[in-house]
Amino acid sequence: MSNRPQTPLLDTVNSPAELRQLKPAQLRQLADELRLEMIDAVGSTGGHLGSGLGVVELTTAIHYVFNTPEDRLIWDVGHQAYPHKILTGRRDRIRTLRQAGGLSGFTKRSESEYDPFGAAHSSTSISAGLGFAVANKLSGQPGRAIAVIGDGAMSAGMAYEAMNNAEQAGNRLIVILNDNDMSIAPPVGGLSAYLARMVSSSEYLGLRSLASKVARRFSRRVHHGLGKAEEYARGMATGGTLFEELGFYYVGPIDGHNLDHLIPVLENVRDSEQGPVLVHVVTQKGKGYEPAENADDKYHGVPRFNVITGEKAKSAEGPPAYQNVFGETLAKIADSDKTIVAITAAMPSGTGVDKFARAHPKRTFDVGIAEQHAVTFAAGLAAQGMRPFAAIYSTFLQRAYDQVVHDVAIQNLPVRFAIDRAGLVGADGATHAGSFDVTYLASLPNFVVMAAADEAELVHMTYTAALYDDGPIAFRYPRGNGVGVEMPAEPQRLAIGKGRVVRGGVDGGKVAILSLGPRLAEALKAADQLDARGLPTTVADMRFVKPLDEALIRQLIATHEVVLTVEEAAFGGLGAHVLTMASDEGLLDEGLKIRTLRLPDVFIDHDAPEKQYDEAGLNAPQIVDTVLSALRHNSAGVEEARA
Repeated sequence: MSNRPQTPLLDTVNSPAELRQLKPAQLRQLADELRLEMIDAVGSTGGHLGSGLGVVELTTAIHYVFNTPEDRLIWDVGHQAYPHKILTGRRDRIRTLRQAGGLSGFTKRSESEYDPFGAAHSSTSISAGLGFAVANKLSGQPGRAIAVIGDGAMSAGMAYEAMNNAEQAGNRLIVILNDNDMSIAPPVGGLSAYLARMVSSSEYLGLRSLASKVARRFSRRVHHGLGKAEEYARGMATGGTLFEELGFYYVGPIDGHNLDHLIPVLENVRDSEQGPVLVHVVTQKGKGYEPAENADDKYHGVPRFNVITGEKAKSAEGPPAYQNVFGETLAKIADSDKTIVAITAAMPSGTGVDKFARAHPKRTFDVGIAEQHAVTFAAGLAAQGMRPFAAIYSTFLQRAYDQVVHDVAIQNLPVRFAIDRAGLVGADGATHAGSFDVTYLASLPNFVVMAAADEAELVHMTYTAALYDDGPIAFRYPRGNGVGVEMPAEPQRLAIGKGRVVRGGVDGGKVAILSLGPRLAEALKAADQLDARGLPTTVADMRFVKPLDEALIRQLIATHEVVLTVEEAAFGGLGAHVLTMASDEGLLDEGLKIRTLRLPDVFIDHDAPEKQYDEAGLNAPQIVDTVLSALRHNSAGVEEARA
């Protein structure tokens, strides 16, 4: 017998068109069943829970009122979209979330016509919605764009850049601010709901339009003053003056869990000629599931859990997580160095900065989802003699690349970049993979770029970065737990640009493997297999991609038949730098014997990490195969030359 919740009404709804056939009085039951279905599904798969629970009623109301998919619904930070996926024909696959071949944990254009724009990073929805709205307006096509933004995404400057240009979309653009514990709004209740319905009604808007026409008969100054008076009067009552100044007609705040409030307001907005419009909806993250409501993070992202008790599946005891190693190490170093500060962009626990914050709260800065500001803020601190650590996910640091170049690298400021989630990230897929940071940082003058092979190396690299004052320095480390090496009693200061030989020697052998970062463990496994085949193998942990340990590379190229680079990074990383150096110095003149393994030139979809590494060709068997192929090629070349 199935333990799944009973959802008789939801069972009859397989698309928004079927949802729109229901009577308004049935929507409460549908929303309750939708919430139960989502809880049960995420309980079996893991994923983002709290944000989706908070928008169940809002999702129901939007699809009920608007003609999706002709009306384009764009979700910001797509992890809010699980209820949306259930209502748009994907319920039968909802328990494949974030698994190989299954549904993405975010919105994805290739997955459904109801996902017009992919989103996994934040603050893109208003810009994209503006694009859809203006395109429809210019081409004379029907349909509106509805951008749902929230869950912290309004802290990013891009949202305001888009709003500043949104007036040209007219009534084709509707922005819904999902305000979930962001402390933007006053408490909501009957009065605010009444005001929202009133100011969005056709009667009010008609009267407003008439008053505007009459006011135009007066002088320009009088007309402008009357408009401002009306705007500020409504702003005082509803709190929307900021949005009015940006060119939006503001409606709200309204209770995002009360369908009796939501439906008439959205209908008024849908039918209005006024625009663009911002509807301010207040929701509760984790709504309707007590363990999530009571959690500090509102069950933002969770592993599998027991739906009845809320107890999360526990991981087996093992090595410490990399982000915790970083945070705890930095906190200890900062005990004796008062110039060290830590900066995070809305990811304190994800980066380990929460550990630093507990020890040094006055030297910890969470700037919100604002990576550009985080980097330039760090540059200012560094210019004034502080030692800032900007702890940012690799994939999110991409958003601040101009600041990295212009504000840090060109000025040669000693900002320390702690780059979390470097490499593949499993269930979060391509949008969150840290594939490109080696390429985009190691190409910059003045930068030092390191990659930690294990948790002990991360301790040393954090300490080395703290002591390095000659310019910007970055160190990258992966998601998840370490490999189980012994942790150092005291951190060591690494020599800049120097690697280490961890197996074999530099004097001679058949194969040399140059590893950068956490693929070192697989390189060592491959070396064991090659040694068993009678192919003596040296393994070097390069530690640095910039500056390169050129002396070590020269020696290994000169004394080994095949040199293989291995890294969990895209084109342009260690392999490219080694090949360029070897080419510049004429080390390849006697025949190419260097091979490079790196992330392939594709976006790797969500899957179990080991399967992702197999697809990327970065596990020990692929390393061995690459070496054997190179040896066969070299042997054939020698035999052909002798003939």
